[in-house]
Amino acid sequence: MNVELRVKKYLEKDKNGIRKELLLIFLDGKKHTSDEIFEILKSKGYDVNRKSVSAMLGVVSSKLGIVKTELGEKKKYYIKSEYVDLVERAVKASI
Repeated sequence: MNVELRVKKYLEKDKNGIRKELLLIFLDGKKHTSDEIFEILKSKGYDVNRKSVSAMLGVVSSKLGIVKTELGEKKKYYIKSEYVDLVERAVKASI
């Protein structure tokens, strides 16, 4: 299954918008720690905890393959440049 199809299927299962929101966070072009992503999602009213955010990051990193991890004192996650346009299209199509 190609990446575009995996992203579309991922978004089809988005019951409350949190998956789309996670992808939108990555589309800002910055590198984020899981704590930063947790805080962003929490501030937007999503009922999340740090463990669930880590699980979502694991899915987009390993199953979808669109996110890279930068190791350091704290892991930072960011979207692979070759998938920015694809993810933007998928998110717009899911609106």
